[in-house]
Amino acid sequence: MNHSGETSGQSVRDVRAVLLVDDEPQALKWFERCYGDEFPVIKAQGAAEALALLESRGDEIAVLLTDYRMPVQDGVSLLTIARQRFAHVSRVLMSAYADKHVAMAAVNQGQVSQILEKPLDEAQTRRTLREARDACLQRLREQALLQRRDDSLRETLGFLAHEVGTPLATVSGYLQAMRERHQSAACGSAQVACVAQRRPGELQSMLDAAQRRTDFAQSLVASFVRTARDAYRADHSASLQAADLVREVCEGYPFEGGESGWLAPDLSQDFRLPGQRDLVYLVLCTLVKNALLALRAAPPVHPSVRLVLGRTGSVGTIEVADNGPGIAPQVLARLSHEPFTTRADSGGSGMGLVFCRRVMVSMGGDIQVQSVPGEGTTVRLLFTLREEQQDS
Repeated sequence: MNHSGETSGQSVRDVRAVLLVDDEPQALKWFERCYGDEFPVIKAQGAAEALALLESRGDEIAVLLTDYRMPVQDGVSLLTIARQRFAHVSRVLMSAYADKHVAMAAVNQGQVSQILEKPLDEAQTRRTLREARDACLQRLREQALLQRRDDSLRETLGFLAHEVGTPLATVSGYLQAMRERHQSAACGSAQVACVAQRRPGELQSMLDAAQRRTDFAQSLVASFVRTARDAYRADHSASLQAADLVREVCEGYPFEGGESGWLAPDLSQDFRLPGQRDLVYLVLCTLVKNALLALRAAPPVHPSVRLVLGRTGSVGTIEVADNGPGIAPQVLARLSHEPFTTRADSGGSGMGLVFCRRVMVSMGGDIQVQSVPGEGTTVRLLFTLREEQQDS
């Protein structure tokens, strides 16, 4: 039984039953005959039975409607427990005129959202039950949205930790190498530090590479901070044009040697990104990194990573295509759907494409991966564009 907002095995719209609690069997039968045409009715003859039904069938129940006067445990006590344990369920109390002061106290104390006076008026009762059901569904939708945001945040944190950890590990390696090459005794002066180079320019190369990776790690962290901030308030300080995003990746990624020359951007079919720009930045950095790793592993004569923008009707695309060794069919079938990596020995977690796909799906888009062994791999990000974005 799941009370967190996303019901187990059911969509929110399936949560619509009324749990009626009354110690009089005839009243239960009459209510079901009268209102069962619109509301699925689940019946209980006391508080203990009602709580057991909430435990076992709470994923169906939108409204708890209970009589006040019952033996053993009255309706207000039942509603108090339900408020604590089944917060998504709307609570409605039935009471006779003589119990009106008790009902009002229940409203004031928050155990119940509405009261119905006996004998029930059909039109008013239907209206009250509809409002209570709709309020329950709205709470469930809000809880599900918050849960999805929490899940997305956790995934993003894990992805960010992995992506930042890779350049930081490289920086750490360079620092360790310089520490091993440091020769304090050879210089004869406390004002001069000497580092033995194994080849000319090695020290400068390590410093430059460490700086590039540090800058890249900082850009990833900055992107995450912007994403976290924008989740709570709109922020349009950064461009949402796909072309600008691709340029930012091309300029900010820490390429090795002449790898930046492998990139071949085609930005002629630009479009406006549908929100969450900084998450798309993380996705694109991941795809570029994967392409470069593939090319390093088996470099062709002329390595190439094409970054191509496309737009067809209501769909915009960013395509990352390399001419590397490609992906074996048995591996391709698993990518983007489950954590899978062929680079575990070098720190690969297999979460990169899984994260990328979840980001795209969360924005109403998708990701496609195509590959021919020996010819290369193409990853295509698909964005669903609103009408105003199609004209940008």
